[in-house]
Amino acid sequence: MVAARPAPVLRGHVAGYAGLRVDADRPLRGRAVAGCGVTLFLDFAASVRVVSGPGRPLRVQASHVTGLHDRPVLFEQHSRHRGMAVELTPPGAYALFGVPMRELSNTTVDLADLLGRRAERLTGRLRDAPDWATRFALLDSVLPAWFGAGPQPAPTVLRAWRLLRRTGGTVSVATLAEEAGVTRRCLEMRFAEQIGLPPKTIARLLRFERAARLLTAPAGPPPARIAAVCGYADQAHLTREFRGLAGRTPTALRAEHAAATTVR
Repeated sequence: MVAARPAPVLRGHVAGYAGLRVDADRPLRGRAVAGCGVTLFLDFAASVRVVSGPGRPLRVQASHVTGLHDRPVLFEQHSRHRGMAVELTPPGAYALFGVPMRELSNTTVDLADLLGRRAERLTGRLRDAPDWATRFALLDSVLPAWFGAGPQPAPTVLRAWRLLRRTGGTVSVATLAEEAGVTRRCLEMRFAEQIGLPPKTIARLLRFERAARLLTAPAGPPPARIAAVCGYADQAHLTREFRGLAGRTPTALRAEHAAATTVR
């Protein structure tokens, strides 16, 4: 995996890029934790990604978009895997795809259904580029115009989203609505359309993301301290949230991350 930061002009829309190449003996299976990112994957090898979502498994061919998830997701990837991941913020995804974001939450869809032929053309250009640096630069040059041509989130939504991010999800929905100058019900409806999940759920995910970052950092603090810093009632509350959003306990997630880092 090769990671890169997007150009400054994409700040607020793109959180990061990654180039991926996998050569394994068998399909890779794993479990992705819940989170506040929308992932756009541009597939160079027409591999199949099988996502086990609510109800029944979803089979997604080649390039796809995975929306916000408020639960862990089981996935399987082809043993020969090539492509690029673009980590979008919810406001960025709304501007890029121009669809109600609630339609993408807790699911994965084919990228062509959202971007049409231009997604295919961009994937071809990225696949044919000589190296990762050229591919990252190509994304930096193409994406600003795509974001600019789409619908822009309402100022009230952006204000509330940024406040949630800045506070790590510790601000109340009532305070968010007051700061945004709208009713709580209005804010919830706009979040469903332009972010994808209710403000209360987004706050929960942001608290979890912050806790997970602290937990997996080198020499990170103990779970009890993380619970206090991130706004949980106690360590038991933290553990329940990790079971619901990551599918494992904080201790198990920390050990899993340490093992993966050692392998790299």
